[in-house]
Amino acid sequence: MRVAVAQLTSVAGDVDANVQTAVEAVSQAAGAALLVLPELFLTGYTLPPAVITADDPRLAPLQEAAAAAGLVVLAGAAVAEGSRPLLATLAFGGTEISHVYDKQHLSGGEQDWFQPGEVGTVLDLAAGPVALATCYDTCFPEHGRAAADAGAVLYAASVAYYAGSEHRRDLYTRARALDNGFFVAVGALVGRCGDAEFTGGAAIHDPEGRTLASVADGKEGVAIADLDLGLVAVTRARHPMLAERRTLGPARRISV
Repeated sequence: MRVAVAQLTSVAGDVDANVQTAVEAVSQAAGAALLVLPELFLTGYTLPPAVITADDPRLAPLQEAAAAAGLVVLAGAAVAEGSRPLLATLAFGGTEISHVYDKQHLSGGEQDWFQPGEVGTVLDLAAGPVALATCYDTCFPEHGRAAADAGAVLYAASVAYYAGSEHRRDLYTRARALDNGFFVAVGALVGRCGDAEFTGGAAIHDPEGRTLASVADGKEGVAIADLDLGLVAVTRARHPMLAERRTLGPARRISV
């Protein structure tokens, strides 16, 4: 399975410009089955968010480019839903644009503007099952474990980390790979968007948490790796944490 991840700068509120940047990333990902773009890329990471609907006509060029390239593109956007929008992932390249996932763990100021998603998602791609995550989701081992339990062999995460968080940014996603013995692909926001500076972190990690491909910090670009999905079963046999998990009671407290 050939997978691509993009590290890109988003223009706050400018859907047309961001779609054009995404179309250019599709051309750089030629031959891949999947391309992962950053969190909130299409609308820009700003609070309050710029909000769209999944059928916004400005998204059409990305759908056309993905379909023509024969790949699935995962792109983040703030999508209107009820009284509060969802911090959503949209999938391009199928028969239509699909709203496939909503961030389940909202971080900081996001909690004031978005409603959280309630269920995980595994996409059944032709090459294999892919679970979806958005940024803060990857900080929770339980989120990755639920994806593995649902059969995922790849955990695709869209992220937007503020500058200064590099020390933990990569650790989370590499840990989720090792915890669960699956591949992890991370699309990341970089540069200034609105009033914030983002640090990047686009990378693809193997089932033991080793980095197969990445984009340098501070740069825009696309990284690509060919994944041998057979390594998932091999790694899980060698490091059987997933199978040997026990349900444990609460810890005792003892005074000494």
